Amino acid sequence: MTQPANHSLSAAAARNLATATVTVPQWDHITPRWLHKLLPFVNVDGGVYRVNRVAQKEGKFQPELLTVDLGEPKLPTTFIDYEVDPREYHLSAIQTVLHTHTRITDLYSNQIDQLREQVRLTVEAVREKEESEIINNPQFGLLKEVSPSQTIETRKGAPTPDDLDELLTRVWKKPAFFLAHPLAIAAFGREATRRGVPPVVVHLFGSPFITWRGVPLIPSNKLEVKDNKTSILLLRVGEAEQGVVGLQKVGVTGEVEPGLSVRYSGTSDNSIASHLVTRYFSVAVLTEDAIARLDNVAVNNYHEYVYPTA
Repeated sequence: MTQPANHSLSAAAARNLATATVTVPQWDHITPRWLHKLLPFVNVDGGVYRVNRVAQKEGKFQPELLTVDLGEPKLPTTFIDYEVDPREYHLSAIQTVLHTHTRITDLYSNQIDQLREQVRLTVEAVREKEESEIINNPQFGLLKEVSPSQTIETRKGAPTPDDLDELLTRVWKKPAFFLAHPLAIAAFGREATRRGVPPVVVHLFGSPFITWRGVPLIPSNKLEVKDNKTSILLLRVGEAEQGVVGLQKVGVTGEVEPGLSVRYSGTSDNSIASHLVTRYFSVAVLTEDAIARLDNVAVNNYHEYVYPTA
């Protein structure tokens, strides 16, 4: 007879945690998620965030203005028009129901709280999923939100200082950081070093990051690498800067950290306790020039160095 699959932590696994170790469960898929630390988040009370923009004709905004040096010329009249159908961002939700058997939490929480660790690891998974969605979601993800005029390709495949300089010409108003896969950052480091301009290192959050022109390159493994090719993003962030902002709903029932809740939702007749884990989020690009993308970034280009012999 086939045994039914477990829908909650097994007693055997719980005993291992309770009696054989004094460390919390380790999970190698947890990342630092620097993007979430560097991206300002805005509280969205009604679940909808509307981006109102100035209306432009042929991509330009040209109010009627006159520079006066002498005399009393007739002054032009003008007004600032707005888009009549601004874009609205609706918060998305990442949700799951965490199951824990009450016997497990009662009997095997002597050294380590079993429920707390189940919740902690579930929240970590939700945060990892959120970072991936912020970058890759087909509706609002950062890769998709870059306009054609802000998208360029590498000159020769490998990411060079010239390529990153080109990105900086697209987001020149207070650029905050580059966002790239660790392999792309390593590839850029090789190209810069080969040119004799090894990147300067700065420390943020207690960790080192290489920079270009003073702008840090922030790693995220959520940017896809396919056939040794990937993309690099450059962002300006914050509402005050008309940049990129994260969206979230703060103050929901059962909130364990801003915008993320763990809500007890009952115990079944099988002694399975359920907790609903929810994260409401999205991301908005306030102006087109707040983000740019470098495509066709090759990460497999290496150099052979010949050193003179004595």
